[in-house]
Amino acid sequence: MSARHPTTVSLSLEEFSRHGGLAGPHKDGWGIAWYEQNDIRLVKETHPAASSACVRFIQSNPFSSPLVISHIRRATQGPVASRNCQPFVRELGGSWHCFAHNGDLPGIVNDRRFRAVGFRPVGETDSEQAFCALMDALRPAWSSGAMPSLGERILVVERFAAALRELGPANFLYCDGDVLIAHANRRHQSDGTIRAPGMWRLARRCPAGGELAADGLRIASDGKEQEVVLLASVPLTSEEWVPFADGEVLIARQGRIQD
Repeated sequence: MSARHPTTVSLSLEEFSRHGGLAGPHKDGWGIAWYEQNDIRLVKETHPAASSACVRFIQSNPFSSPLVISHIRRATQGPVASRNCQPFVRELGGSWHCFAHNGDLPGIVNDRRFRAVGFRPVGETDSEQAFCALMDALRPAWSSGAMPSLGERILVVERFAAALRELGPANFLYCDGDVLIAHANRRHQSDGTIRAPGMWRLARRCPAGGELAADGLRIASDGKEQEVVLLASVPLTSEEWVPFADGEVLIARQGRIQD
């Protein structure tokens, strides 16, 4: 989620828990990262979201943030362990960077294009290897300690994404505290095929005091007119979500899609 103003978010309703294990296959952990001013909070665990006391706690104690990334894991590489749960976070240039990936990237560890030098994985997943490689690619632009121009950042991410999808399904969300960047590729669909769309998007405007409710997600506009961009692997509401094209990169800033 990218929002114009910090907004109260609940990510742990019954339907979200169903996606996390009661009805879906993703039972190997979950995580939520949200930004608060210049800081980031990260909560993750290996228990299924469907049976998590921590999820229930967050539901009864919702947080306020303009930027949120959440992920429910199905372990394909690396054991079921907290270190392998997403999202992943790293500091670069005085900013917190956050990343979550959905897909499969065989061979990434031995591919020189994604060799991580300045940033090293803590766990064993292809997703964290990809994130560390992205951080290495972004490091020159952030070396001065100041935030690079959006154009510089996007160019690095687009080049990285084009190379990454050569390995396999490479849907990911990346946030540097300023913008939320989504790259969509292919994913396992409900009919068993691997194809686009790898992600869907919904842009909404909420009136003051209004609310946006979706499967496992509730967003309150906190007394101000709110603009929100939601990104998800599948549509979460009956509204008209827009599918991503294969290889599409989208930038969201303060609840608006950037051209």
